[in-house]
Amino acid sequence: MSKKTNMNIEIKRINRSNIYHHFLSHNELTKQNLVSDLQLCLPTVTKNIDDLVAEGLIEKSGSQGHTGGRRAVTYSIVKDAKVALGIDVTLNHVTVVAVDLTGTIISFSRHRMKFKAEDSYYQYVGNTLASLIKSIGLNDDQILGVGIGLPALVDADRKSVFFSKIINLSGTTLGDFARYIPYNIQLFNDANAAAFTEIWMNRSMRNAFYLMLSNNIGGSMVINGTVYSGDRQQSGEVGHITLVPGGNRCYCGQLGCVDSYLAATNLSNLTDGNLQAFFEKLKNGDKELAKTWDTYLNHLASTVNIVHVLLDCNIILGGYVGEYLDPYMEDLRERTARLNTFSSDADYLKTCLYKKESIAAGAAMNFIEAFVKSV
Repeated sequence: MSKKTNMNIEIKRINRSNIYHHFLSHNELTKQNLVSDLQLCLPTVTKNIDDLVAEGLIEKSGSQGHTGGRRAVTYSIVKDAKVALGIDVTLNHVTVVAVDLTGTIISFSRHRMKFKAEDSYYQYVGNTLASLIKSIGLNDDQILGVGIGLPALVDADRKSVFFSKIINLSGTTLGDFARYIPYNIQLFNDANAAAFTEIWMNRSMRNAFYLMLSNNIGGSMVINGTVYSGDRQQSGEVGHITLVPGGNRCYCGQLGCVDSYLAATNLSNLTDGNLQAFFEKLKNGDKELAKTWDTYLNHLASTVNIVHVLLDCNIILGGYVGEYLDPYMEDLRERTARLNTFSSDADYLKTCLYKKESIAAGAAMNFIEAFVKSV
């Protein structure tokens, strides 16, 4: 094959990809919109639209224009042409989600189920996922794969767990889940999965650190828009930075870890395990909870300052606590800025964009991302 032929094939591939990605970021487009926005000729646009319609990836969605003239046909992406599934496994719960091609959760369910490294547990997870699939009428051809977010360190091939102390996952492999999930499966560290939702929601984000404030503390480093896992898949484990030397005992066995001070359970345990109730009572002026929250914010500010001094990038606060942080960000930024030698403010500190089920959704989105890149 000649060099010129190869170049023509590559140009066609790029045009097709650009057109499809443009649909992903717009509700409706006409052919003329694409000609104008992408600087392509009408025959190229028409050929690619015809191909994408034939493949079921876009569809006619209406028309626009003045009533006196010929109205232009509008096209939209078929959001559920392909769907990815995500699972979030924690000590006491299993969450399953279905995510469409726009990264939107189209269905989810959360179930109280204590983790056990037993066949009956993996069967339960498989049955729960099968029920979700059936409830929304998905067929096997639509399903791109299943991402499973775990509170554990996962090998680079995403097939097995090599470290886990929160729940007994060490040695867990794809095979344990695959016995009851007949789809392509990948395993993900929970914080890395959650961080991927932020990459998806903010395509302009290049470098950032995602700090997951859930019942355990995790972190994920994003470099050039990609999760950086480190040489040994251990990057971002901010929960095990020593925050208070000789301090509280962490579940890992060490003393004074960030996790032992910032875990969401430090708050929810004061309101019968209900984090939402903690923040409702805090808002209503509960003085005892206000003292706890003041201490929590100081520890959070110290942790954020450590991360920012090391990495000098935006820090995104997510997880269970991150969902409730917006009203307290001005206070937190002020506390953080007072600790920073190099900056008089903390405008690099953000709350997460993806507030709900970010671990399961992020695990699923990795399959969506791979598919979208292939179009």
